[in-house]
Amino acid sequence: MSESLRDQLLKSGLVKKLRQDAKPAPQATSVRQVPDTARGPKTDDVDLARAYAIRAKAEKDERERSRREAERLAREKKERKQKLAALLTGRALNAADADLPRHFPHGNKIRRIYCTSEQLGKLNNGDLAVVQLAGRYLLVTREIALQAQEIQSEALVLLCDPHATPEDDVPADLVW
Repeated sequence: MSESLRDQLLKSGLVKKLRQDAKPAPQATSVRQVPDTARGPKTDDVDLARAYAIRAKAEKDERERSRREAERLAREKKERKQKLAALLTGRALNAADADLPRHFPHGNKIRRIYCTSEQLGKLNNGDLAVVQLAGRYLLVTREIALQAQEIQSEALVLLCDPHATPEDDVPADLVW
């Protein structure tokens, strides 16, 4: 049988074993000796396991809270869209025979809506406004546009103020 590394080092003389420093061997008892791992978890293991459990519960609670918040926001957004659609149903003034384009900035692009010459004058004076609903631009009265803005602020796209000073020297009624 092969000797352990400890025994080999002792025999070679590199390590001197001091009997007085050595611990006495445990006396054999009638009670069966149980290894440390079989006795149960140590206090450090219990604390670590508890910390992991607390962290896992906190992370689960945070995920659940985030999910509920996202659901609430989605529900509110859906309700606002429904209210806006109900408000604008049948109130759009877009004319089928409109041929004059009115350009306006929306997002990072220049958009346009077609209107009649009478509607173009009212739009530039602030009597009419442009509202977006489901990707379409609708021409509505100023009052309806302000109500739409109360429901969903992003819905109001264009509402001219006739008393505002122009930012540039280009007239609002200029047809491009």
